Amino acid sequence: MKCIYRSYNRSPTAIDFQQPKPTHQIYKNTPCMLCLSNCPAMASSSSSSPSSPPSLNLILLLLGLFFNGSHCDKVLPYTSLFSFGDSLADTGNFLLSGAHAFPSIGLSPYGETYFAHPTGRCSDGRLIVDFFAEAIRIPYLASYLSRSHGIQEDFTNGSNFAVAGATALDPSFFQNKGLDHSLWTDSSLSVQLGWFEELKPSLCNTSLECEAYFNKSLFLLGEIGGNDYNYAFFNHVSMEELRTAYVPRVVDAIKSAAERLIGLGVMNFVVPGNLPIGCSTIYLTLLSSPDKMDYDSRNGCLKTLNSFAEYHNAVLQRALEQLREEHPRVKIVYADYYQAAIRFFHSPQSFGFGNGSRSACCGGGGPYNFNPSVWCGQPGATVCEDPSKHVNWDGIHPTEAAYRLIADGLINGPYASPSI
Repeated sequence: MKCIYRSYNRSPTAIDFQQPKPTHQIYKNTPCMLCLSNCPAMASSSSSSPSSPPSLNLILLLLGLFFNGSHCDKVLPYTSLFSFGDSLADTGNFLLSGAHAFPSIGLSPYGETYFAHPTGRCSDGRLIVDFFAEAIRIPYLASYLSRSHGIQEDFTNGSNFAVAGATALDPSFFQNKGLDHSLWTDSSLSVQLGWFEELKPSLCNTSLECEAYFNKSLFLLGEIGGNDYNYAFFNHVSMEELRTAYVPRVVDAIKSAAERLIGLGVMNFVVPGNLPIGCSTIYLTLLSSPDKMDYDSRNGCLKTLNSFAEYHNAVLQRALEQLREEHPRVKIVYADYYQAAIRFFHSPQSFGFGNGSRSACCGGGGPYNFNPSVWCGQPGATVCEDPSKHVNWDGIHPTEAAYRLIADGLINGPYASPSI
């Protein structure tokens, strides 16, 4: 299918940081085949008239689900949601802090698909955290920094502390490596945890209050760590140093963050792993190889980079298992972003990505429509006609369509261990 690109208004758009109410529907390409026993429609079919055989009811139900484009949503058993991380989860903090390193996220076409205006999300629409909010049946999370900008927000149902460009490690680590010039923000994971500690007294006070509140709260601890590696890779740090000097420290920072939150009473975590970065448009552009053997024949992704992401994920999962042993009462879920996403690159057409999986929808040209001199939202960039046909939005971040399928694979599918 030929991709038709269009121009867009490059002038700043009024940004509304008030989070809209979710539609409470996570769309899916096919009907849910595994949740029929929990589906109200299925329950009602069992009481239908004797003239309608059960098998016919099932067929009619499935046909109705298919043609209506919906499925049986799983409602997560929580009343609040808290999010930490980077641009994969940030719903406005980076923009509220000035977004000096990446100001175009405050311009069209960011946010065009769902919100119809920029919101500070580094995508065309909703993120994984937004689909989690829908599954919990709460409003989309308010960005924590809205407090300091005079925006009235109710944090009873949670808050988002994630900041685009954030790292798991503190800025001092990168200063010691001579990489601090690359950092987008100083709001690392430890800073975000400090923000949560500032907010906590407004959520609960006594031990009993906090126990009751946190028993019904879900904490998304990441994705975080991806930028630690991005800054290193793009400054030509060797793979050996990344494996030996970066990965252990990044994973330890995530583990320590979980322990710090557990000490504050948190009981329910979802901790994501890394995405298949060898399939990322920015990596395919900036770290391209003349050797065809460096690319996976199944998907065109860079094999060494994907192997590195899998290595990080394996080390992270071992650390989470240690946490489970040390805190048996705490629920710690590993979110397998890698496996949830790699399927798009193996078979993009099967998931509706008719324009492929590696080229960006919005960008400044080049083999993958990514140009580090012309970012999405800047003069000279183009945007595709239909972002839902693309996996990648701006060369760095997924589209809402990709996020939706990843979120569905975590909430309803097999990519969370144990299940959420």
